[in-house]
Amino acid sequence: MAYSEDHIALAAEYALGTLDADERSQVETMMSVDADFTAMVQAWEYRLGVLNQMVGSVEPRPIVWENIRTAIGHAEPQEPIVLPEAPAIAAAPVEASEPVAPLAPVVDDSNVIRLSRQARRSRSLATAMTAIAAALVAMIGIQIYLPDLLPEALRPKPRTQLVEVRTPAPPQQPASAQYVAVLQGPGGGPAFILTVDGTTKNFIVRKVGANPEPGKSFELWLISDRLPRPRSLGVIGNDEFTARRVLASYDTDVINNATYAVTVEQAGGSPDGAPHSTPVFTGKLIETIPPSGPAPSRSR
Repeated sequence: MAYSEDHIALAAEYALGTLDADERSQVETMMSVDADFTAMVQAWEYRLGVLNQMVGSVEPRPIVWENIRTAIGHAEPQEPIVLPEAPAIAAAPVEASEPVAPLAPVVDDSNVIRLSRQARRSRSLATAMTAIAAALVAMIGIQIYLPDLLPEALRPKPRTQLVEVRTPAPPQQPASAQYVAVLQGPGGGPAFILTVDGTTKNFIVRKVGANPEPGKSFELWLISDRLPRPRSLGVIGNDEFTARRVLASYDTDVINNATYAVTVEQAGGSPDGAPHSTPVFTGKLIETIPPSGPAPSRSR
């Protein structure tokens, strides 16, 4: 059903609570017989109810009520208002010969009253629409910047967005050079194979054909003319492979040009860091795998 601006203004004012008692009674009578008008009033109440949700209740301080009670107590009692009685007007006799003045015309001001009500309702409707617009603007701003201040039902729903991030492949590290030394005795048979990584300087000793005597240990030594004495690289274990990381403190030239020797020491190795027997196995490093680098350019 189509409603006039008066009906829409009445519904809005009823939701705002600005109607007098007679107008509220009129609206409630219309609501009892017109379901569509009732729905329109409820729609206004829902729109304007957002304002109440955005404003929290504020409890006045106790001093406010104390000041009100004090002000009421100090107020002087007012005397009842007595209106003055209107003086009686004596009716003057009218002689038949005197002409009677014509009565003043009665002005019908019902249109003025109706137009005044329409203007008031139009202003109320405009005020309600302005309040709704302001509430919507405030709600949008709060949803963007302060969503936690809104009730749960009015908070924006979080959105999940999948972003594909492609990680570039790590650059391939060039392979380090590999060095190997075959440690053998006077008879020519290999006893140990020593492998050294050119980048990390870690080495691995593989036992091939040598076994220590009971109560004895094999110990590996680095011998170089750039060092004042042989340096121990540790005891070779009884397992097939023994790994060590003790070459990192030595210069690369020393490592690559040194002689590696194995002596027979007491169980657990030399007690003072010096060899106590003649080397039984010796050998020098040779490069087996060169370091990989950029491919050389071909000249035409």
